[in-house]
Amino acid sequence: MTPLTLHIEGMSCGHCLNAVNRALSALPGVADLRVRIGRADLNYDPAQLDCARIASAVTAAGYRATPDPAA
Repeated sequence: MTPLTLHIEGMSCGHCLNAVNRALSALPGVADLRVRIGRADLNYDPAQLDCARIASAVTAAGYRATPDPAA
C-alpha cells in the first residue's frame, strides 16, 4: 500500500465530506481513508489504481484534488 495525501478545493460542509468519501471509497484498492474539509489521507494499492485515477474520482464528485508532494 502507498500513502497519499490529497488537497481538495471546494469542500465546505458535511455534504462535501460525504461526497468525497463515497467517491474515494468506491475505488478498488483504497484503504485507511480519512476525509476532512480540504484534505483526504489514504493508502492505495498501485497495482489497482494510480494517483490520476484517484484525483479523477474527486473531480467527478465536483471538487479539485491535487496530491501533496511533501506527504
